[in-house]
Amino acid sequence: MAHATTHSGTPAVTLPVISAAELLPWALFGGLLLVLMVYFVGAEQGATSLIQGREVHEFVHDARHLLGFPCH
Repeated sequence: MAHATTHSGTPAVTLPVISAAELLPWALFGGLLLVLMVYFVGAEQGATSLIQGREVHEFVHDARHLLGFPCH
């Protein structure tokens, strides 16, 4: 018969508590990056273009089609 052993000497795992005040700057930074990514994938072309040339458009061309943005 097999005997199960328990380890009573293992310490309990405690999870760190992150307050909303500590999380807010990172959430804003992540949201800003998300907005910039959506802009460059979806709108960096034509009249609203911030960067001259077609390099950005060609770099994100496949992502543009994957997300459903028309481009031609």
